[in-house]
This record gives sequence, structure tokens and C-alpha cells, in this order.
Amino acid sequence: MNNETKGVIFALSATFLWSVNMVIASGIKGHIPPVGLAFWRWTIASIILAPFAIRNTIKNKALIKQNIWYLIITAVLGITIFNTLIYFAGKTTSAVNLSLIAISIPLFIVAISRIAFKEKISTIKIIGILTIILGVLVLVTKGSLQSLLEINFTVGDFIMLAACFFFACYTILVRIKSKEIPPKVFLFSIFVLGVLFLFPFYLWEHFFYKKVILDSTTFLATTYVGLFASLVSYYLWNEAISLIGTNKTALIYYLIPVFSGILAYISLNQEISLTQIISMGIIISGLLITNRKES
Repeated sequence: MNNETKGVIFALSATFLWSVNMVIASGIKGHIPPVGLAFWRWTIASIILAPFAIRNTIKNKALIKQNIWYLIITAVLGITIFNTLIYFAGKTTSAVNLSLIAISIPLFIVAISRIAFKEKISTIKIIGILTIILGVLVLVTKGSLQSLLEINFTVGDFIMLAACFFFACYTILVRIKSKEIPPKVFLFSIFVLGVLFLFPFYLWEHFFYKKVILDSTTFLATTYVGLFASLVSYYLWNEAISLIGTNKTALIYYLIPVFSGILAYISLNQEISLTQIISMGIIISGLLITNRKES
């Protein structure tokens, strides 16, 4: 298996795991406070990864110290801020708006790559991106232009937009990671740093806003997001970036609504409409266009 194929499989797998996370999140909305969910998500991911990474992390402490500011910034953007903002945004805006705004993540990544790395955006890639955006718009508006025009934006939408920008910055930072830092050491370092920066906010939320209820729902939800939607998915996403680059990896993120729709049909018995099937076809067509090799 070549690096291109491996990178695409890794990115698809990460996107699939995040799609499962969205389906789960819709079922526990309001059950776990936002900072509490983020804190326990990354704490669990850190604990699970620790036995496999802590010895190598200690061995590379000089390298970590040398790259500490890079690791801190990456951890704050990708771990502390990104997911926490999404949980806050979900409290004050609709799922449709979140889906629409999530479109901006790959666009931010392409734009930042163009500015920072002078990457050229070909005509084929632009056509592909526009096709994907059309597919997502058809999906979230059910093919109704009137639905798109009637969407009202709230504070939560701007929070989600900020979250998307921060994740795009995280993805770019992963691209420039020193190859001397082993993947497990990198993940463990940013997970632990992310948790440390979340901790004071978690304490404030716990004592002054809302406590995390320790029941079976909380246990199952935090275990899934900690293991699969955090540890496994971030490892796969980071590896995909190193194998196929930021732009190709970012575009695969657009498959989240496709995966989420199929998963909702299977697990929640939600019907898949003709509009959804058409939109999924448009999104997949756009991905195929953007990944075409120009002659």
C-alpha cells in the first residue's frame, strides 16, 4: 500500500470516527456541560495513551523542551480550545448552522496554506471545492433555497466559526511538526498540555455552573470520545497530513455529513431522503474532482 492510499484511508477513518461522535453528541446534548465533556475527553485519551508513550516521552524530554512553545500553541488550539468551543456553540445554535459553518474548516486550511506555503490552487481544485460546498448546502437545506435564506445566525455560530479557524490552524501546525518528534510523543504531549490548560476552566464550571453527573451515559460517552474521537482519530488525522498533505486531508473532512447521515439511518432509524442521496453524490463527486491529477 503506497503512502497516498494509506493517507486517504487514515483521513477517511478519522472522519468516520468524528461522524460517530456527532451522532452520539446529539443523543447526550445537555447531559454533560461543555468544559466538563472536553476535560474528561482529553483526560481519558491521555490516560489510555500514557502506557504506550510516557517512557518515550521522558526519553525525549530535551526535544520536548526545545519545542515547548510549538507544542503549547498546538495543544491550546487543537485540544483546549477547538472542541470546547464546539460544545459551547452547540448549546446556542442549531445542528443545521453547525453543519454549514463546518464547511469553513477545509476552506480555512486551503487559504492558510496558500498564504503560509504559497501553495497554488488549481482550477480543478476550485471546481471540486465549489462542488463539495454545493453538496453540503443541498444536504443541510434539504434542497430548499428558502431554507438557506431563512437561517438566522446567533452567537453560537460565531463561536463555531472561531472553532473552525482554530482547527484549521492546528492542522497547519501539524504539517510543520519536527520529524524528530515521534507521533506518540507528540500526541501525548499536546493531550497533557491541553488538559492542563482546560483544568482551571473545568474547576470554575464544576463549582459555579454545572457539575458532571457520573452515570452510565457520561461514562460511555466520555469513553468513546476519549478513545476513538480523540486518541485514535487525532493520530489518524495527523498521520494523514504527513502522508498526503493538509489540503487533501482537509477536503475529506467534508464527508462527515455523509457518514453522519448513513450512521443516523442505521443506528437511529432516520430515513435517508432522495435529497440526501443526491447531496451525498455531489459531495463525493467534488472530492473525486479535487483529487484528480492534472495532466
